[in-house]
Amino acid sequence: MAEAIVAIKIFSDELEATMAQQTLKEAGVRSFVFKDDAGGMEPHLQRTMGVRLVVNRADAERGQEILRSIES
Repeated sequence: MAEAIVAIKIFSDELEATMAQQTLKEAGVRSFVFKDDAGGMEPHLQRTMGVRLVVNRADAERGQEILRSIES
């Protein structure tokens, strides 16, 4: 059975989301970046719809703590 995933943060562009994803990866938290920009043909949709950084529900709290620590 697949684990439930949750978005822990929504970014305005893919670069920011990818940088945060790398930080989580270095801390041992597996994450994924989800965006709906028509396969890159409509990049402005990233700003209007956001780019979501998601993790397994079990890792959500730890992932949020890690992101908060790099923001401060």
